[in-house]
Amino acid sequence: MATHLDDKELLIQFSQPATKEKAFTGIIKKYQEKLYWHIRRMVVEHEDANDVLQNMFIKVWKGLENFREDSQLYTWLYRIATNESLTFIEQQKKRSTASLSDEESSLSNKVKASDYFDANKLEWKLQVAIQKLPEKQKVVFSLRYYDEMPYEEMSRVLETSEGALKASYHHAVKKIEEFILNN
Repeated sequence: MATHLDDKELLIQFSQPATKEKAFTGIIKKYQEKLYWHIRRMVVEHEDANDVLQNMFIKVWKGLENFREDSQLYTWLYRIATNESLTFIEQQKKRSTASLSDEESSLSNKVKASDYFDANKLEWKLQVAIQKLPEKQKVVFSLRYYDEMPYEEMSRVLETSEGALKASYHHAVKKIEEFILNN
């Protein structure tokens, strides 16, 4: 496995014109897989996840020199990835004249149609259940369950109190359990 420079070193290199592109490539290599899966769990389809990831990295390129380092780099990256995913989902909803419940079932249908998920497995049921959650609960559940992000870190990414995040996660888990048991 490739060793990655630490974030501080990457940020120092990014601030130098001679090593800016190399540093950005290092950031992409270090974080793209984690960010891809974070985005993919929200938008479901591979092509959409790739598009959102590209848009996210364009924003990172444009905004990185203004990064104040009052949070960790990956916190900042996750925040951008989350916001880009939510923006993408909102745009999808606006393009579709369907109601919200149709949109949610559309995301569930994408999971069911995806080659990535096997319909006979619990993982498939879990993915369908996640797609039925409200957006905030979906994000909180994904960050906690898949990325194992501590609530303290999550509160910085999502700019929400830890208490609100714990409540969102608890509600999401209850809804998922209910869905899995009843389907």
